[in-house]
Amino acid sequence: MSLWDPKNVPPYPPPRYTDDQPEVSAWVRRGDEPPDYDAFGLVQYHYLANQKATDGDYGLYRVQIAPNGGGPGPHFHRAMSEAFFVLSGTVRLYDGKDWTDGRPNDFLYVPPGGIHGFRNEADEPTEILMLFAPGAPREHYFEGLAQLGDMTDAQRREWFVKNDNFFVE
Repeated sequence: MSLWDPKNVPPYPPPRYTDDQPEVSAWVRRGDEPPDYDAFGLVQYHYLANQKATDGDYGLYRVQIAPNGGGPGPHFHRAMSEAFFVLSGTVRLYDGKDWTDGRPNDFLYVPPGGIHGFRNEADEPTEILMLFAPGAPREHYFEGLAQLGDMTDAQRREWFVKNDNFFVE
């Protein structure tokens, strides 16, 4: 039994497409395409639908993390929400209070300002979907992580702030 009265439709956002006729604008990205960015064999990023492709609506990324491939500690974002959906393997997810094992079909939603983290500590690879809304240029962030060793502490702090990443102890 539904909790919703089908005659009483909840409000939808205002229309964003206002032309009289629909358009052909959908596109497909095949699952067997190689990753868009490979971070030293530890993390592979598939840019499924980035900020540019969605006109800023959201960013959707498929992320493959090698066995014991790590991941970011507790942090938060000011400008966007982030969501994680576990496709395969086990990934440690931090919800701001506790680390817990995320397994296939588990989901974690983090609103702006919500403390979170994730990492692969398992002896097997893991694969997750990451969704950022609204869309942000996260490819710049993912690919820039490899340059952190070349930066001073002050440059690193500034880079993280510009990329909307605020780490907490």
